[in-house]
Amino acid sequence: MNQQNRLIAKSRQTWQDRKGRLISYVCITIIGLLVLGIIFFVASQGLTIFMKDGISLKAFFTGKVWNPTVVGADGKAQVGALPMILTSFIVTLLAALVATPFALAFALFITEIAPKRLLPILQSVIELLVGIPSVVYGFVGLSVLVPWVRQVFGGTGSSILTAVLVLFVMILPTITSLSIDSLKNVPSSYRDAALALGSTRWQTISKIILRSALPGILTAIIFGMARAFGEALAVQMVIGNAPIMPAGLLSPASTLTSTLTVGIGNTVLGTLPNDALWSLALVLLFMSLIFNALVKLIGRKGHQHA
Repeated sequence: MNQQNRLIAKSRQTWQDRKGRLISYVCITIIGLLVLGIIFFVASQGLTIFMKDGISLKAFFTGKVWNPTVVGADGKAQVGALPMILTSFIVTLLAALVATPFALAFALFITEIAPKRLLPILQSVIELLVGIPSVVYGFVGLSVLVPWVRQVFGGTGSSILTAVLVLFVMILPTITSLSIDSLKNVPSSYRDAALALGSTRWQTISKIILRSALPGILTAIIFGMARAFGEALAVQMVIGNAPIMPAGLLSPASTLTSTLTVGIGNTVLGTLPNDALWSLALVLLFMSLIFNALVKLIGRKGHQHA
């Protein structure tokens, strides 16, 4: 009887497994509640301008004048966020378009062409670029790129073009690093089969490797765009911080993040200018959720085609 009880009794490993599972569930619950709390708080603050201050959605998203402290002819504050939203998308898309070819070329060189003895050095360079704080990028852009753009193209130098160049350098290592991981995940048997059929190295890379790694590469590009869209300090230092409609690449402008960082310290909680900034933060949060949803969607499509 004692032997039977000993056999059916729960072992120490079983209790440890249950304990670990309980700790995991508690941690997941805390993280989930924290995320929901952040979303609820930002949403409640961001919707105040529409519910309490009487600003319409149309006036906010289509208005071209951003000056929350000034009342317009209609008796409402001028909180048109269209210039910042449009500039944020322009800067993000241009930075991604410029950075993607360089990132793919660098990733292909590391995974397919470079000698193995160079891999640790090249990967260290990428990791170093990823770890540099954004304020350093902004300071370099302010000290080097702004005078260069002013000298070559004219104007003040603080412009959309300068912000694009800074973001290009910032998101390049992110896209490169994730693209390298995606290319490395392509089975070596694909390469061997292509070479056995008489394909050249470039045909193998363009027809087999890149197509197989496409979902991961798209995910890398979206991650880079998400970082560019949410970058604040570096962009603020070089873009000019003028909340006006962009008139060209050389014109100063302002993004959602730069407007937030410039204005948040100059407003009082509960006032209309502060509520307007919270509404910009809500737009940023919504865009972050969209970027995450795109990453999940692309990852799911990639698993279906694998």
